[in-house]
Amino acid sequence: MPFIDSKITLKLDDAQKERIKSRLGKAVSALHKGESYLMVGFSDGYDLYFAGKKLEKGAYVEVSLFGSASPADYDKMTGLICDILSEEAGIPGSGVYVTYHPVSDWGFNGSNF
Repeated sequence: MPFIDSKITLKLDDAQKERIKSRLGKAVSALHKGESYLMVGFSDGYDLYFAGKKLEKGAYVEVSLFGSASPADYDKMTGLICDILSEEAGIPGSGVYVTYHPVSDWGFNGSNF
């Protein structure tokens, strides 16, 4: 039950969103989750500031998941997210923050897991 939500400074076209979404669907296996319940969201053209300066190319990515993963799994996922954003949108890893939010109660389709 992962949800990956991205706030990205660049305006992405539909093809970029599709490629990023597809690659995140594969990357989520680093957290021992599958794409079958993965939800991905994009807020692009988003203003982000780091160290007091507006980022031209940057992203804040929140990964929420039912349950949790190990620090090594989170580290691997961060690397994958940074690689995907670099390769698909030209966003350097130094402009990417990733946070993880393990969730113990998750609702879907009228009930909770």
